[in-house]
Amino acid sequence: MSTIPEKIKGDFVHIVFFWLKNPNSQNDRKIFKKVLEEFIDKNPQVISTHIGEPANTKRHVIDSSYTYSLIVTFPDLETQDAYQIDPTHLLFIEKGERLWEKVLIYDSILK
Repeated sequence: MSTIPEKIKGDFVHIVFFWLKNPNSQNDRKIFKKVLEEFIDKNPQVISTHIGEPANTKRHVIDSSYTYSLIVTFPDLETQDAYQIDPTHLLFIEKGERLWEKVLIYDSILK
């Protein structure tokens, strides 16, 4: 018996990859993850979320050089725009940016 996969909630998907300055520092990792979780738990725009670390998958097309990933979804572009200027997001940047050396973002929208 086959089942239909559950669709992601929200038409706008925001995928963020973080490379920490000191990825081998357990203290930096702990602080960053705590700041990230506190931000996501308090942000009013996010519909669904996933905070992850690189999986132990080995294929030539996989980039697992990042330290943490964040996937959040929104109902639409306008809500994502509100998220960008929300005080919870701005506070996360203020607290977290000293720990990262690189951030890469991919956004997609259902058409």
